[in-house]
Amino acid sequence: MERVVKLASEKAVVIFSLSSCCMCHAVKRLFCGMGVNPTVYELDQDPRGKDLETALMRLLGNSQPVPVVFIGGKLIGAMDRVMASHINGTLVPLLKEAGALWL
Repeated sequence: MERVVKLASEKAVVIFSLSSCCMCHAVKRLFCGMGVNPTVYELDQDPRGKDLETALMRLLGNSQPVPVVFIGGKLIGAMDRVMASHINGTLVPLLKEAGALWL
């Protein structure tokens, strides 16, 4: 769990992902389309990816560990939480506060 927290706090926007996951691809495209350059950790390409995946499942309390988004070191959550934040207008202020978006 400490490694997840450390990695999540190193950059403004961090996404834990699987390279073959369509929801992961969608959340990465959302941020890139907004002009945000997230740091992405592809768990299936990381030698310690299974450990990170287990820690993320514990953190979220469910069996679907990806995609998981952190903004400004704070857990935002999975795709549903990111999209809800985007739709209700709270995502952009979070990104600005974290220094990931200037406009």
